Amino acid sequence: MTSPSASSSPPVDRRDLRKAFVASLTGTSLEWYDFAVYSAAAALVFPVLFFPAADPVTGLLLAFSTYAVGYVSRPLGGVVFGRLGDVIGRKQVLVITLVLIGVATFLIGLLPTYGTIGVAAPVLLVLLRFAQGVGVGGEWGGAVLLSSEFGEPRRRGFWASAAQVGPPAGNLLSNGVLALLTLLLSDQQFLDWGWRLAFLLSAVLVAFGLWIRLKLEDTPVFRAIAESGDRPSSPVREVFTAERRPLLAGILSRIGPDVSYALFTVFVLTFATTHLGFSRSEVLGAILIGSALQLPAIPLAGALTDRFNRRLVYGVAAVGGAVWPFVFFPMIAGGSFALLVVGIVVGLALHSFMYGPQAAFVTEQFSPRLRYTGSSLAYTIAGVVGGAVAPLAFTALSGGSGNWVPVAAYLAVACVLTVVGLLLGRDPDHDEDEAYLALTP
Repeated sequence: MTSPSASSSPPVDRRDLRKAFVASLTGTSLEWYDFAVYSAAAALVFPVLFFPAADPVTGLLLAFSTYAVGYVSRPLGGVVFGRLGDVIGRKQVLVITLVLIGVATFLIGLLPTYGTIGVAAPVLLVLLRFAQGVGVGGEWGGAVLLSSEFGEPRRRGFWASAAQVGPPAGNLLSNGVLALLTLLLSDQQFLDWGWRLAFLLSAVLVAFGLWIRLKLEDTPVFRAIAESGDRPSSPVREVFTAERRPLLAGILSRIGPDVSYALFTVFVLTFATTHLGFSRSEVLGAILIGSALQLPAIPLAGALTDRFNRRLVYGVAAVGGAVWPFVFFPMIAGGSFALLVVGIVVGLALHSFMYGPQAAFVTEQFSPRLRYTGSSLAYTIAGVVGGAVAPLAFTALSGGSGNWVPVAAYLAVACVLTVVGLLLGRDPDHDEDEAYLALTP
């Protein structure tokens, strides 16, 4: 295809843009609501209900292993749904992934425990977790493109951040539900049946997300690609043969934020309650506050990178993310709740300034016709080497003694890898999108 000259973008339909923003936000909110609920259950409930024969440390490791399954299955979803997103369109794939994630989460809420059906319980738990991960593997790339390809290419940092608001929004919802349940129920009631309610409530988010997504057309960029006959026939192969450096840059750029998020929303729950004497409600409350402040911080970070160099803003936050855990752990060692809140808020703020521009950075590494596949592969592969193993690594590195230094060093190395990814990446080429948008009626 010969791309036309594009000196300016065609007018953007503001109603479609707002609907795309909400559709992107609700999908990733569901994704992270599900994952955050699962993460909390993996730390607080699953070792007892699904791995009762194990000792406490092994039970925790087994539960986090099940948590990791949701990441390990993501590349499969990235390959399958990423390819479909570049071939049949963003919207159709996003409807499928939303239903898959929501149904798997709802069924976890109905799953019998080990005491009822024996070893079949953890097996089914792993299978449902695997299905969640497959759906998530195809969800993120499409959600990012849904909002960013409806928006102006020169404001991609802001519009793409819609998908990035999903994790704190989902985390906020999940921890709010869990905090309310722990407040209203006794520990035994929560263990017996209360945790199930958090999973079953995902049906509400699925219904709302489907209602929004079914109202949208596909993105203007994809419609132009389809009309021009420029859709790829083998997008996965093309990414691995023609866009290897963009793929590596996207993968590395995500590792630091993934590991940082695992530390400040998953591992801290176990570490602070086990080694520092904080109550479960105190840690959940601190995470809730930090997540609430991420809601404005993430789009702000994305918008700032539309005005300033995206890689620079992202890189400064990555350096801060490498340093902060060496401040955070000594800071909370005295058991002060106020310092716990401050520590988590700062940690998640640094994460926000990496995560806000991340969607725009990753997607703009790839040409528009391979963008769904490339972004999905970068997202899912990074999830395996970053977020999937981080809780396991943190648990193993801290051991029974609660030594935080190896944990902090682990996050520092992850953030260094992110800086390397940013150096390998490229700055945005807005003409690519504007050329396709000029073709859209």
